[in-house]
Amino acid sequence: MSLHNLYTAKTEQVTTAALIGVGHFGTAILAQCYPMSQVKLSAIASLTWESMAQAAKTAGIPDDQICFCQTLEQAKAALENGQLAAVTDPMLLMDLEIDTIMEGSGDPEAGAAYCLAALNAGKNVVMVSKEVDSCIGPELRRIAREKGLICTPVDGDQHGALMQLVEWARDIGCEIIAAGKSRDAEFIYDRKEKTVTVYCDQITIPKTITVHLSDEECELMESSDPDKVQECVRRRKEILHELDPRGGFDLCEMVNAANATGLVPDTSLLHDFILHTPELPMVLCGPEYGGMLSRSGVIEVVTNLHERHESGLGGGEWIVVHCPNAYSQMILATKGCLNNADQTVSLVYRPYHLCGVEASATLQCVGITGVSIGGDTAKQSFDIVQEAVVDLHKGDVMGNDHDTRMLTHMVPATRMQPDQPIPAHMLNGKVLACDVPKGTIITYGMVECPEHSALFDLRRQLEAHL
Repeated sequence: MSLHNLYTAKTEQVTTAALIGVGHFGTAILAQCYPMSQVKLSAIASLTWESMAQAAKTAGIPDDQICFCQTLEQAKAALENGQLAAVTDPMLLMDLEIDTIMEGSGDPEAGAAYCLAALNAGKNVVMVSKEVDSCIGPELRRIAREKGLICTPVDGDQHGALMQLVEWARDIGCEIIAAGKSRDAEFIYDRKEKTVTVYCDQITIPKTITVHLSDEECELMESSDPDKVQECVRRRKEILHELDPRGGFDLCEMVNAANATGLVPDTSLLHDFILHTPELPMVLCGPEYGGMLSRSGVIEVVTNLHERHESGLGGGEWIVVHCPNAYSQMILATKGCLNNADQTVSLVYRPYHLCGVEASATLQCVGITGVSIGGDTAKQSFDIVQEAVVDLHKGDVMGNDHDTRMLTHMVPATRMQPDQPIPAHMLNGKVLACDVPKGTIITYGMVECPEHSALFDLRRQLEAHL
């Protein structure tokens, strides 16, 4: 990337940051950022001392370089001594001399409060918590702009990487036919054993599920020619229905990307086609290009199907593009891109997302160049909402986007009215005020909404600026 030229042109400039949350993503941020020369990760916050000590140990930070602080004065002293300040109250970070707060708590209510506090304290915000972004991201960006600050998604998570891939294609003059992510859970086809297996590591109890196939079904799993691909794709969904389906967390990332890029879902559940990589440009386009979508400009999720010896999509990001100029499209089709049957659309993909390892690029971009990585003009065009897949009862506490009692839809955003769907991460942790029959979309009126909530207040502000 050429951005390194901008960084090295300001070698004397060091940007400072603090991190809230030291889970899987946060620990990787700490490990990758700590030794960097132009990024100074000065402080971290988490609910327990033990979690921060473990994260620091994993990151290779010597014991004498981390200071566990109970007061603001102790935290300021730690920074003056060049130590990493660790606190259990994230609000202490807002009064430290730090350029950027990285919010990675994963808690929608708490995350909204931390983001707002950071902006009010004059700090940039990097949103690691996609849950917060899905509900109020555009409002936080609006507040940041008014204050001359930056609020941005993060490199390394799928929606952040996808936004950049989409903007790159648009910058060079390509039309986005479809764009999306590949799910982390890939389906592994074994030709010899006649099976398809998935390792489900995104649910509460990780497990491996295997489906045994007939000879006819095996044929449907293998890469098909353009004349047969649509029938194969339809049949795969039937045959492999018991394997791990796309989850609410998949749609959470895609609603953020949709709101940032203007792309739209073709169906509220997304199709989640089961595809070999070469099939993506054959399927993920409209009928005018021989595909299975109803239109162009679609956001989508795919489940990658491949044999064990083949490389997969790695939970990465992809775009299907078309060049209006036939000569330019010919170049795409003949210089390494996978294409549809008549080579009128092409696939560009990035077969990985490196989570916290890539997040340092966001801090450099924000703190040194003064720009975000994307989504500056995001609009709350869509929400993800929840349908009960079992009968729910008054008093039930709703879970996050891994809750198997609920099925996630992506729908046009609505206002905070009792009969309107409540966004999934505003529902997270709330208590039902009534029974909710199976098959019902959960609305604001079915939930005990909090009296004091930064998340709900910011959503009201967002609606006022629509």
